[in-house]
Amino acid sequence: MGFWDFIWFIIVSFLFIAYLMVLFSIIGDLFRDHKLNGWWKALWIIFLIFVPLLTALVYLIARGRGMAERQQAAVSEAKRDTDAYIKTVAGSSPADEIAKAKALLDSGAITQAEYDHLKSVALAH
Repeated sequence: MGFWDFIWFIIVSFLFIAYLMVLFSIIGDLFRDHKLNGWWKALWIIFLIFVPLLTALVYLIARGRGMAERQQAAVSEAKRDTDAYIKTVAGSSPADEIAKAKALLDSGAITQAEYDHLKSVALAH
């Protein structure tokens, strides 16, 4: 394998990976779009299978703006969920954790040894 064959292999590999990324991005967007009918989704998939390059190009031109909006909405929702989770976890004080553990102990869900362990972990934070 010569130098130029290697360069050609790198270029083709790059283009193939870029195409796969676009293809998976389109398929992900199709399933993320709740306004699009299932039959239209199936039709897009069929065209992506049989005429992949042209269909991907048409999809990006015709639905690119909506694709970006749906991606941005998904990222915003994930950030909101992450922030809510962090607020929930970080918002609990050691006293709250000990109270939860005590309630579990009183209900019989955990043993005294498990309660002592949870209490020591809560006090360590």
